[in-house]
Amino acid sequence: MKTYQFPEGFLWGGATAANQIEGGFHEGNKGLNIADVLPGGKERLSILQSPGFNFEIDPEKDYPNHEAIDFYHRYKEDIALFAEMGFKVFRMSIAWTRIFPNGNELEANEEGLAFYDRVFDELHKNGIEPVVTISHYEMPLNLVKEYGGWRNRKVVTFFERYVNAIFHRYKNKVKYWMTFNEINSGFIMPIQGLGFAIQTEEDKYKPTFQAFHHQFVASAIAVKACHDIIPGAQIGCMILYAPVYSYDSNPENVMYALQEERMFNYFCADVQVRGEYPAFIKCYFDELKIELDIQEGDLELIKEGTVDYVGFSYYMSRTEKKEKTDIENSEGNLIGGVKNPFLKASDWGWEIDPEGLRISLNQLFDRYQVPLFVVENGLGAYDKVEEDGSINDDYRIDFLRNHIKAIGEAIEDGVELMGYTSWGCIDLVSASSGEFSKRYGFIYVDKHDDGSGTLARKKKKSFFWYKDVIATNGERL
Repeated sequence: MKTYQFPEGFLWGGATAANQIEGGFHEGNKGLNIADVLPGGKERLSILQSPGFNFEIDPEKDYPNHEAIDFYHRYKEDIALFAEMGFKVFRMSIAWTRIFPNGNELEANEEGLAFYDRVFDELHKNGIEPVVTISHYEMPLNLVKEYGGWRNRKVVTFFERYVNAIFHRYKNKVKYWMTFNEINSGFIMPIQGLGFAIQTEEDKYKPTFQAFHHQFVASAIAVKACHDIIPGAQIGCMILYAPVYSYDSNPENVMYALQEERMFNYFCADVQVRGEYPAFIKCYFDELKIELDIQEGDLELIKEGTVDYVGFSYYMSRTEKKEKTDIENSEGNLIGGVKNPFLKASDWGWEIDPEGLRISLNQLFDRYQVPLFVVENGLGAYDKVEEDGSINDDYRIDFLRNHIKAIGEAIEDGVELMGYTSWGCIDLVSASSGEFSKRYGFIYVDKHDDGSGTLARKKKKSFFWYKDVIATNGERL
């Protein structure tokens, strides 16, 4: 079996998000956020992608994010398990509403700040560096209801106050940061990504791109503040990346795939990495008669506030065809395409394409020439606890092994890669469906879709496999 040479100091670890693991949704003076009002179950995805959501809690529905897996109270136990696997880094997010419960306060909430002090201290005690996402699908609900989310320019000011508070507080504890999680997901899931629900199809484009612009300004502000307050820190952007294949060699389909790839995969990253709007978007704005409110100094700020690296999630590739008649569609991570006859799919219909990760790494590095960081990759699957208590998730090991091999190949191709953090290193609440049964972790959590379970932690077979991968720096897969 071929072995791979991963760089010395490669950042092996796992990834989570505050709203999917913490729970304690009303503790520590935390305010409500978007995730707190999203019900669990398969209806969640349709809510996220449909007009008219009211951002209210329905007493008739279940809200699994409220307790999640109770990391808020069990973080020491979980971090000890991460350390046992040998994690070099742990990617996590700060819940904005733990720091500013309504989003627009003048002073930060000390209870929230102190909670993350304890988490970071526990990580460092166990030899693990935190990699922190500043905003990960949990915008303060007050900013959604009172201001209309990222459509409103005032939110930039509130975000600036938030990032300054956490940079000053954690300047000696966190050196790896990312601004917005999967920022480009706002195209298809504006509720979580941009903080508002599209009301009509006709009204979709202008507010979406205006909200993106405000996030680009906010990201640039965060980058500059991070560099000023924490010299030597690295701060990146984070995108959802899925390479787009043409269904066949028909030039119309090739062009359609190119257009889909540029808009979804590259638009946001182009602005955050290159510091300017790409040429192709100007043509798009002209076609849709979109005129953005760009204030004086915005473009200069965006140019000055470019990120240090590109973090991205990779779960699948996409295959596209301009005319989708008489063709079978595929599911995916928020966005699908047409079925690729060369690929198998997961329990949730996401096509499995390890080679697509190598392709993605090469495409991104060729385009941007900055370090890359695979900060999400994993297999959501149904796990069975055997009578003897074991969980033999060989399917997950196979999935991750093949994707890490693809990373090894990309490194040999010349790609500069900082690290790899497997998504959902401990079972958590699915962002798209609010399910516990869609499990990603090396660590099983006894919690189920009906709300039952003890929350006890249990090591899966993949736990020991990944521990060995890290111990050998990827040589033994």
